[in-house]
Amino acid sequence: MSSFEPVLMANMALPDSHTLRVYESTGGYQALRRAIKELTPVQVIDAVKASNLRGRGGAGFPTGLKWTFLPKDHPGPIYMCINADESEPGTFNNRYLMELDPHQVIEGIILSSYATRATTAYIYLRYEYPLSWKRLQAALDECYAAGLLGKNILGSEFSLDVYLHKGAAAYICGEETGLIESLEGKRAWPRIKPPFPAIEGLFRKPTVVNNIETVACVTQIMARGVEWFKSIGVPSDPNNPRDPGSYGPKLYCLSGHVNNPGCYEAPLGITCRQLIDEYGGGVWKGRKGKAAIPGGISMGLFTEPEFDTPLDFAGPGKVGCLGLGTAAVVVLDETVSMVDFLHNSCRFFQHESCGQCTPCREGTAWALAMLNRIRAGKGRLRDLDLLLEIGDTIGIIPGTTICGLADGAAWPIKNAIRKFRGEFEDYIKRTNPHGYAVTEPVLALPVLAGAH
Repeated sequence: MSSFEPVLMANMALPDSHTLRVYESTGGYQALRRAIKELTPVQVIDAVKASNLRGRGGAGFPTGLKWTFLPKDHPGPIYMCINADESEPGTFNNRYLMELDPHQVIEGIILSSYATRATTAYIYLRYEYPLSWKRLQAALDECYAAGLLGKNILGSEFSLDVYLHKGAAAYICGEETGLIESLEGKRAWPRIKPPFPAIEGLFRKPTVVNNIETVACVTQIMARGVEWFKSIGVPSDPNNPRDPGSYGPKLYCLSGHVNNPGCYEAPLGITCRQLIDEYGGGVWKGRKGKAAIPGGISMGLFTEPEFDTPLDFAGPGKVGCLGLGTAAVVVLDETVSMVDFLHNSCRFFQHESCGQCTPCREGTAWALAMLNRIRAGKGRLRDLDLLLEIGDTIGIIPGTTICGLADGAAWPIKNAIRKFRGEFEDYIKRTNPHGYAVTEPVLALPVLAGAH
């Protein structure tokens, strides 16, 4: 990785990197000036589409393709919504961009809005990020004063207003239609699709929802070119026409039991072991790694032998995980109890489920109830099969819920039990030596027993 030169984080070490003065001194907003002067919106879309940029928010959907879903002849308005909710546990890469280089993000928002003919953009910001709010609002004020936002940007016919909106401090607001509902002032219940936001989104108008890091990549694509972007990362699989590749740089979050936690920029496709050892300084305290979350808790788990898996959009799925997600790696050392890990995971998703879909509302609650009973010394081996049944039958992928929160809740269950089943069985036998083999229903524990 020594030959790789960071670009998304290139300005962050500069004093006052969050200011317009410093950003423009490094070439900032030159890509926007060229695009507005020399390119049509369609040409900007074609460039992003040709780059095969995939959304950095979790799903990895091709960004340029997403933009083409907007109706071509719609009279407007068209909205651009920027997802800065960043509530996935272990994820903090967007915060680095917003706090240390907000103008890179704003330039990407303006370019993306120009391409999609959006005249209004909203940045939906996580409530718990006060410094991000301060830095973004100051940067927006600078842009209005410099003629980079507002009416007739840089003397062109293109106009754009960008507004900051504080989120409702809920995990579900990171789902794009839940975000839209919250932005409209309603409860953040994800919408049934279709219609998709590109057809009927914010205020029932065509809407694009993109992630903070995604629009920062748009800035770099338009500044450095499509070929530069595609020279980084993992090419598409020629034997799989459905694989658009994993191109470009990526901000990886690294936390948990490592010596040097932090946010690191690297090409898509480095392995989990490379990230831990070369960037994170290895597992802390001289211990061994036991497991790692590859991209936020909703993606599931790597075992230690799976640390050599590439952290690209295809790699984690090959070892039974949901995907790359936000590329937020959390390392668990050999002392961690997988029973405790799964209990914490189930408690989080049960709390964050919006309750709209029965399989998610009930499934997350019952998963937590069983983990509470197991940790209270009343577990049965049968509970493991019931937990797996819940994990296999809730979510968009089996087609039982409106949004993907249930899939995120299911994958830690499926991975933890299937990959560490022996540890769960030993725990149950040790803590309930006389009742672990019971198969008949057992009495429920009192409400919230064992939850704290």
